[in-house]
Amino acid sequence: MTIPRGARRPTIADVAEAASVSRTTVSHALNGIGKVDPRTRERIKKIAAELGYRPNLRAQRLRRGEARAIALASSMPFAVAGGPSRLGFYMEVAAAAAERALVHEYALVLIPPVQSGSALYTVDIDGAIVVEPAADDAAVAQLRERGLPYVTLGRPTAPDDDALYVDLHGGRVVELLLDHLRVQGARRPALVVGAGTRHSSVDARAAYERTAAAHGWTPLVATAPEDGGEQAGYDRCAALLTEHPDVDALCVLVDAFAVGAVRALHDAGRRIPDDVMVVTRYDGLRARTCEPPLTAVDLRLDRAAADAVELLLGRLGARSAGGGGEFAAGAGAGAAAGADAGGGVGAGAGSFVGGEGAGNGVAAPEPRLVVRASSLRRR
Repeated sequence: MTIPRGARRPTIADVAEAASVSRTTVSHALNGIGKVDPRTRERIKKIAAELGYRPNLRAQRLRRGEARAIALASSMPFAVAGGPSRLGFYMEVAAAAAERALVHEYALVLIPPVQSGSALYTVDIDGAIVVEPAADDAAVAQLRERGLPYVTLGRPTAPDDDALYVDLHGGRVVELLLDHLRVQGARRPALVVGAGTRHSSVDARAAYERTAAAHGWTPLVATAPEDGGEQAGYDRCAALLTEHPDVDALCVLVDAFAVGAVRALHDAGRRIPDDVMVVTRYDGLRARTCEPPLTAVDLRLDRAAADAVELLLGRLGARSAGGGGEFAAGAGAGAAAGADAGGGVGAGAGSFVGGEGAGNGVAAPEPRLVVRASSLRRR
């Protein structure tokens, strides 16, 4: 029922009068609590709908001591996570997480990059998802100081951080990219990563070194500062090509760096992919609109972000019920997340994984290589 403009909105007292029950019974029926006969509960819900009654969400939250809101936070600078269009990695995660949170009647609060200051001290939230935290992550530090539960999207790398997380397969992603480069003829591939301690960089280095040893490549790893964005990628790759002119492939993990690497190759007169192939980790707008388009990896971020929401809400549910410990709380959420994923390696049962570094991880769906012109030599 639509309430006419200017008309008085129906109250819980109106519903109680129409149903010939007390206001307490209406409250219990609509909130799914208390001992209310199922037939009475359904009759009250029907009357409330007919009257156009909507509960006062603010009053509900105050009564329960809940914000019914979760945050998405990261210390990853927009220079690499979003870029000028704000349509990068972070925003793709945000869209999927917001959709899943709303299914459970939670709002998602999007926090700008947390470098320092008080970004997470001033928002009313029940918990948070931290995206790819660094070992000394500012967002994690603020959440811990507030005593708020959190989970992470991507494996936490701090030695003392045993948070539940959704595993983004950092090592597997690099193995996919390097194997593709090898099949396309690469014999001197270099790895370019962010100069930090996020799992994507840490796991990438380890996977690259394993692969280099297996194929007899001389390891060549370069780093660039995250907050430098595309220009940092340009500068580092330009220097790399000067120092090592025999490099025939660049595995550039940060997509902003990869776009800069393509510019550096063009300015150096090197052909892509004939002279040097270029691949990147995240199949986002930058990879798809680069010239040439970049081979990248579909990280299944929509599913991974949804799984992170389920994991966090599992923790919140266990905490409000006085549940038994962090791992047990996450296990329930992990099972729900895995069941929703409906397949993929490691995602079928929501099982916890050790993988690259021990921890309480739920496997995201298996990443998928997306091959494009930047690395396609052999058709």
